[in-house]
Amino acid sequence: MKVNPYLNFDGQAEKAFNFYKSVFGGEFSAHMKMSDAPDSDKLPKEIQERTMHISLPLGEDTILMASDTIEGMGAPFKKGNNTYVSLHPKSREEADRIFNGLSQGGSIEMPMEDQFWGDYFGSFIDKFGICWMINYNPEY
Repeated sequence: MKVNPYLNFDGQAEKAFNFYKSVFGGEFSAHMKMSDAPDSDKLPKEIQERTMHISLPLGEDTILMASDTIEGMGAPFKKGNNTYVSLHPKSREEADRIFNGLSQGGSIEMPMEDQFWGDYFGSFIDKFGICWMINYNPEY
């Protein structure tokens, strides 16, 4: 299983990741705006410009990932809750097992579901306040 840090920003993900890229080098392996999501035309223009997902490989087995938050969706942004542990199990069954186990007694943000970007994904805050993302992609 791969484990990657996932950061949340309040509208500064792209700026932060351009800075990280200047330090680490390399190229983004993904960069999607909120405007790339289905029904994004219903979002205010300033929200459409926010980063939905950005990834910067830091080595063979580590990818630094991030997104911008949207007020009213998920936990509100505040410094201190802007870091997630992103787990990438090798099967849907393992993703479900980990999600169901770690989320017991916690707060589910997004249940495990197939997503429009092609992955099987869910997120939650465990009973100890730690933020987790479970993301299964058969090609990862």
